[in-house]
Amino acid sequence: MNNVVIKAKRLSKIYNKNASGEVVALRDGSLEIRKGELIAIMGASGSGKSTLMNILGCLDKPTSGSLYFDETEVNKLDDEALARVRNKKIGFVFQSYNLLARTSALENVELPLIYSDRSNIRKLAKDALIAVGLEDRMHHHPGELSGGQQQRVAIARSLVNDPEIILADEPTGNLDTKSSYEIMSLFQKLNDEGRTVVLVTHEQDIAEHAKRIIKISDGIIISDEVNKSPRNAKNELDKLIKEVKNEN
Repeated sequence: MNNVVIKAKRLSKIYNKNASGEVVALRDGSLEIRKGELIAIMGASGSGKSTLMNILGCLDKPTSGSLYFDETEVNKLDDEALARVRNKKIGFVFQSYNLLARTSALENVELPLIYSDRSNIRKLAKDALIAVGLEDRMHHHPGELSGGQQQRVAIARSLVNDPEIILADEPTGNLDTKSSYEIMSLFQKLNDEGRTVVLVTHEQDIAEHAKRIIKISDGIIISDEVNKSPRNAKNELDKLIKEVKNEN
């Protein structure tokens, strides 16, 4: 499978909706994700993109089809084995950050490591926060951080286990334009360093920062194309900051 991290073959997901019958959330979806890619999965609300993300992240199992992670067919694994794949190989970032309110940024980042056998948990968490530019906010609680900073903590938490892939579900959905550029600039930086990043979004301008864009509609992958000219988030951020300074 060469440098393929995830391979999906004809994935379908069908939900039973009581008397209303079945709901097909995903139909015959096939794709490959290679090491070092920056991919956007784009679609409107209800298109099936989050269902696809949940299956790729081993949070849900397909009704039919096969999913391979490092050549292992993970949809045939039991729940315990799936949990090990999630914890060791996948870093998750969510729209709502999912941080513990009464816990510092540093302690939030440590959470994925609590049940590991590692002895250097504190150092790994600090290094992850430094990597996202929050070395001066380690001991702040989420309520003391901006939305963009909270999302950076969430990204640091996704990095702390050194996963093979980062899956981000609408990571800029709760952010203003400036914070969105900051987060996308961070994802591009991580990708330039060799990280594999897949993000789900309904926003075209966010998807255009990716090197590959997969579009999904009504549960069907309708296109999968290389983005030959990805938008540069850092340049856009610098331009926005300059415009604000000029206005003031």
